Amino acid sequence: MKLSLITLCLLMAGIQGAFAQTQNAGSATTGSANAEQEVINLSKEKWQWMADKNVDKLTTLFDEKSMFVHMGGSWGKSRELEVIKSGNIWYKQAKVYATTFNMIGNTAILLSDMDLVAVVGGNEVTNPFMVTEVYIKENGNWKMGQLSFSRLMRPVKN
Repeated sequence: MKLSLITLCLLMAGIQGAFAQTQNAGSATTGSANAEQEVINLSKEKWQWMADKNVDKLTTLFDEKSMFVHMGGSWGKSRELEVIKSGNIWYKQAKVYATTFNMIGNTAILLSDMDLVAVVGGNEVTNPFMVTEVYIKENGNWKMGQLSFSRLMRPVKN
């Protein structure tokens, strides 16, 4: 009898522990899903701000230590804002076909398969890119830490 009672108590404790772990895993997934949607929406807004040459919004979004990698070079925040404001590169339209999201701690990484329509040196060009965006959440706000363009070998999808 005593053995049955102990077995029953251990069984109940095990079920409670498993249920608590399931609930915690669910809320982590929900938090990750919320972060995913936040970052994807922020990325879409960023492409629009770049098209509109809205350096005020971009200044707030880009971290002071952010880095940008283009086909023609790499640089930091101030140079990227200069390039956008001057129109040296005008990001006219980003046509995003697929996005992959990964979260590591407070860092979100987006990989986007896209065709980018841009004006570079007065010439309109469309290039297929895999764009890597890295966002860091600090004090409840997302900041962009890195933006990198890797040209794809596929043709433009238009």
